[in-house]
Amino acid sequence: MSGATVGLRPVDPAAADAGRSGAARERRGRAPELDRGRERGSATAELAVVLPAIVVVLLVLLLAASAGTAALACADAARVGARSASLGLSAGEVRADATRVAGEGARIAVTEDGEWVHVTVTRDVRLGGSAIGGTVTVSGQASARREPGT
Repeated sequence: MSGATVGLRPVDPAAADAGRSGAARERRGRAPELDRGRERGSATAELAVVLPAIVVVLLVLLLAASAGTAALACADAARVGARSASLGLSAGEVRADATRVAGEGARIAVTEDGEWVHVTVTRDVRLGGSAIGGTVTVSGQASARREPGT
């Protein structure tokens, strides 16, 4: 292929339109904005389909965050209760300290195992009110060794 060159040659518009219909030949020279009439409203229709799905995903994320926050509060309350019990406070005082952290409605169980004290805090979390319904039970547990001399 010595001396051969490959190049593009200009296209004759009349030859390019030879196989096209009359409407296609008319559209060829128009701006693309004029052809968008057929697509008018498609973005609105797509948004109407996608928006409910986005709302549901956001709602599920918010409900999961609510349950996660309550679970962290239960774990913190169990740690506070275990620390209070390790210092020799009574079971009533341990429950009061744990309830202060976990919030009203929390169930606190205090058990002793030799020199160890175990505190379990359980709470029911209502998700989404009565419209969506549903309750999730979350809990936290902590253990601590009794301090010497208590």
